[in-house]
Amino acid sequence: MKNSMKKVCAAVLAAVLLFTGCSGGLAGNVNDGTVNTNLEQTEFDIMGGISALSSGYEGNEVLNALQENVGIHINWETMSDSLGEQVNIRITGGQYPDAFIGVGFSNYDIARYGDDGTFLDLTPYLTPDIMPNLCAVLEAHPEIRAAITMEDGCIYGLPSGEQMTTAGIGAPMDEAFSIFSVPQYSMINKAWLDQLGLEIPTSLDELHNVLKAFKDNDMSATYYGNAAGSTIPMTTGFDEWCWGQNIFYSGFGFTNWPNDVCNDLHLKSDGTVEFVSVSDAYRDCLTYFHDWYAEGLMDVEMFSQSDSQLIAKCQQGYVGVSTWWYIEELMGEYAKDYVFLPPLSGPKGTQYEGVCEVTIRPGSPISSGQLNITNRCKSPINLLKFFDQWYDGEIAMQLQYGPKGVFFTGQDEKGMWLSITDDEARAQYDKSAGELRNVYEVFGPKLILAEYYNEVFYMEDRAIERLTDLDQSWMPHVNDTTFYPVDCVFTGMEMETLDWHKADFESAVREQEGLWIKEGGPTDAEWEAYKQRLIDKCGMNDLLTVYQDAYDRYAAAQ
Repeated sequence: MKNSMKKVCAAVLAAVLLFTGCSGGLAGNVNDGTVNTNLEQTEFDIMGGISALSSGYEGNEVLNALQENVGIHINWETMSDSLGEQVNIRITGGQYPDAFIGVGFSNYDIARYGDDGTFLDLTPYLTPDIMPNLCAVLEAHPEIRAAITMEDGCIYGLPSGEQMTTAGIGAPMDEAFSIFSVPQYSMINKAWLDQLGLEIPTSLDELHNVLKAFKDNDMSATYYGNAAGSTIPMTTGFDEWCWGQNIFYSGFGFTNWPNDVCNDLHLKSDGTVEFVSVSDAYRDCLTYFHDWYAEGLMDVEMFSQSDSQLIAKCQQGYVGVSTWWYIEELMGEYAKDYVFLPPLSGPKGTQYEGVCEVTIRPGSPISSGQLNITNRCKSPINLLKFFDQWYDGEIAMQLQYGPKGVFFTGQDEKGMWLSITDDEARAQYDKSAGELRNVYEVFGPKLILAEYYNEVFYMEDRAIERLTDLDQSWMPHVNDTTFYPVDCVFTGMEMETLDWHKADFESAVREQEGLWIKEGGPTDAEWEAYKQRLIDKCGMNDLLTVYQDAYDRYAAAQ
């Protein structure tokens, strides 16, 4: 049975149970645009997620101070395992709490539970007297309001997200790009190049010749003393997040990144959407790289290996070229021999000669599924005043990482908060800084705005390193900064279409892409048959209509 049918059945069952046997305890909330002014309830039950390393929310000093500030008490029911299953059981049985936190409801579920009255429409409560902090954020960032507004115009959850961008390393706010803009950084063994008297490649043809030289001279054996024949000229994953092959497609005018919206979807600068997987450039690209694969320049295991298998190969000195975010993390003790390989221009003698176009992808989404108040809540105003405090920069900082005096050790001359170092954390708490963060992190509607990294606290060192690499090594090769926004909101019918077709479409494209790289092709007949199958069997045109309509609504709401 398709997932969409399962969801419809679950929704029907939930509605039947809710309104036949479990309606006795409802607070009388209705989603009619009015405000429930009842202020009597000061004790609330909240159910949600928690880090497996957390010491619990009951003793969290930041949360307890926030409750005291507004005169409420929260009974926390949290879990790190089986959360989704338990939430479904509670909603289906009508025995749910005043609010859910850190569940991560999808837009589909948010709209469904809002439509049947389980989740409250919070729009009437988003006023300066009830939620002054959040209202200020939404006024300054209308795109956040657009991202949390459902197709019916209601807001059923508070926003969460993390805007980690190049603004954190000094870029102007209106010219900043997400840390996720370019997910794959390619790298090459510079020591091998020097040994062979070769330069860093700037085109695909040059890289082809370099990889052939690595293979012919068995550089893993001759330079590092590994076993004869151990050299792997190039290895990556296949269509994987930060360790795929997609960055090498830039010489054909695109980079079809794995995408949080839909793989191979591309928003053009004129505001229209397309799938690059049916373009002539895509066909030419696969034909070109098949020759590399046939020559043994691309790892035969790239289509099936895990990231741990990739790392193991790289950290044994076998690999000439690969992809990852950080050279040190991938190459281990051999990292000193590697440098970043720039995006490469297209093959000589073709229409792509000199072409080098890196397309970018969106940053992390703004979600409204991390805090949702139910119709069990008798006094939504009191609870929302508690959560409005979360939209203060210093509070969000502590909920994300840990309290002042623990994770944050003090302020510098600019008033920026300084985080604990690994050495300090191990000496004081016998934990790494990351482990310490996991102990104190609170799940829920945390919104870390880009400006916080310039006004409130410093970004983590690894994030600064990655953003610096992005800004200096990769963004100069991006000519068109248009991308499909991950925050587009889909209607119920559109979600049904996506649920019905998206997985089949992505699977069909991925499977065929891998086959053509390995086996060669496509012929004219195969190419036409492939495109027709995506239309007839995988709903490509229906998907395009959904993505276009959703984007048009999103753009109009800005």
